[in-house]
Amino acid sequence: MRAVIMAGGSGSRLWPSSRGLYPKQFLSIPNQETMLQATLSRVQGLSNSTSVICNEEHRFIVAQQAQEMGEKLGSIILEPVGKNTAPAIALAAFDALDSSDGAAPLLLVMAADHVIEDVAAFHAAVEVAKVQAEAGKVVTFGIVPESPHTGYGYIQRGVESGDGAYAAVSYTHLRAHETSLHL
Repeated sequence: MRAVIMAGGSGSRLWPSSRGLYPKQFLSIPNQETMLQATLSRVQGLSNSTSVICNEEHRFIVAQQAQEMGEKLGSIILEPVGKNTAPAIALAAFDALDSSDGAAPLLLVMAADHVIEDVAAFHAAVEVAKVQAEAGKVVTFGIVPESPHTGYGYIQRGVESGDGAYAAVSYTHLRAHETSLHL
């Protein structure tokens, strides 16, 4: 399995600390290590190789932060233009195919700016997901929402597979005028 960390972003959400040339994933929030470094630490032991996707302006920051913690990256994938999640994942998939031995690579894709405090629970969830992915399923991780938010999508879960994974029934994205979530 190859870990892929998406570290793109415009740096506009936590201004003035976060800005275009130094967005939040490179800041130390909420720990001593940066959000990128926390994500790199979190995937240790889960993958054979770790790649980071970022833009041209951030490649040296990514390399420096990985080096500071003694992490050897499999690759730093440069986005020619930031176009959000799906194109970034496609770049990572092409990169993984180029460096594979012909076998279909298994990718663990995550954002660099997530805070996950229970690393053991994260590792356990990844192991469950890995079994599902090896069986040919596309797997996504989700958390139970505390309130509706127009910036996020919501997955309606269906039947449990017996190992802690659930089938996805539907996906809903709230629009700005909606105030409640019914799943």
